[in-house]
Amino acid sequence: MSARSRAATFWRSLSNWRSLRWKFATLVVAASCAGALAVGLLVHSATVERHQREGTARAFDALVALVDKYKRTGIHPLDEYQKNGGPPPPDVVTMAGELPPELLRRMERERDAPVVWYDTRDEDDPWMWAAHRVDGELFAVNIHMGSEKMNLAALDRTMVKVSAATLAVIVPLCLLAAELLNRRLRGVARTARRIADGELDARTGVGGRRGDEITEIAGAVDTMAHALQGRLLAEQRFTADVAHELRTPVMGLVTSTELLPEGQATDLVRDRVRVLRGLVEDLLEISRLDAGAEAADARPVPVGSVVEAAVARTGQPTRTVVVHNQRISTDPRRLDRIIANLVLNAHRHGRTPVEVRVDGTTVVVRDHGPGFPEHLLVDGPQRFRTGAPERGHGHGLGLTIALGHAQVIGATLRLTNADEDGGGAIATLRLPSPPPSGLPSPSPSGP
Repeated sequence: MSARSRAATFWRSLSNWRSLRWKFATLVVAASCAGALAVGLLVHSATVERHQREGTARAFDALVALVDKYKRTGIHPLDEYQKNGGPPPPDVVTMAGELPPELLRRMERERDAPVVWYDTRDEDDPWMWAAHRVDGELFAVNIHMGSEKMNLAALDRTMVKVSAATLAVIVPLCLLAAELLNRRLRGVARTARRIADGELDARTGVGGRRGDEITEIAGAVDTMAHALQGRLLAEQRFTADVAHELRTPVMGLVTSTELLPEGQATDLVRDRVRVLRGLVEDLLEISRLDAGAEAADARPVPVGSVVEAAVARTGQPTRTVVVHNQRISTDPRRLDRIIANLVLNAHRHGRTPVEVRVDGTTVVVRDHGPGFPEHLLVDGPQRFRTGAPERGHGHGLGLTIALGHAQVIGATLRLTNADEDGGGAIATLRLPSPPPSGLPSPSPSGP
């Protein structure tokens, strides 16, 4: 595969949001985000609890110091501050009217014990309160928790930045790891497609190595290809052996029928022997194509003229239209064989009128019958499988031989059904286009 093809395949897979790469990356990102969120919530919650514990301890210590001083001196802090003429410290509250209602309600419930309360009425300006009544006197302090609130917000921002930076590193690494897995999977898929296209020698190349699940899949594909190749080769050898073994007695039958006296029975025997001889020749031809023993003998020929001659030799009433009689380098004998098989197949399994249209390097053969069966359109022609009963009977070898010769000369044969104008089967043969003027014409070769 060329670098351009590999790049195109990569960008195609990259744009496919349903690919394994994006699923893997999405799973890792989701797991990373969930982990970062869980850790962030735990750290945030632990930090809030620690700040509250520290604020509670600070407020309670300040309250205890205030009460102890009152017990030692017997003088209320308010009286002392007023006596000295100075204001009370900023964290000491001396008037009940300055206390929050919630703190007063808690003091009513806990008459004999100090009360500590975290005031979050203003989220941006929190306070920690501590209050207690001793001998009917009110003692209360409040500690500003704004610095702790700012520290907590700074911690949250830091965790978000660290999580984003971590994801920025993890996501590309995950995509790279997924790409390595995808590359191996694409290699296995390419090998499987090559095997499906008939290249039974294709292997993934993992050998007998042990590894992960992808290695097991690749090994299974190689094992399947090896078994399939063995069975197909055995079938091909059996077909070739049968054809070769039948050829000698069939030729003897052909010779013997020529010695029979003329009559209706003799004509019937000669016809059946002729059909048998054609079948054996077809089997031999298929065996040579399967073995890759065929090579094209290319030379410059006008496509339209070769097609017209091939149609005429079939002896079937067929309408031939040559739009452009282009001259190309190809094997005229194999082209003749392809067109003859397509035309005979159209007459045998379809309905008239049968039409052949030649336009440059494209040859279209169409009948007006029931069309090709669905399995043939999907799987291609198969020997000894004629398809739907409405398309008649036969050995299923004509299209197989036509496809084999098309591959030898480097052409493509596409089978479709017409959706309009009465329906019917359409066989489209596309011959290799001639090279630009001034360049040598490549010679087609066998597979």
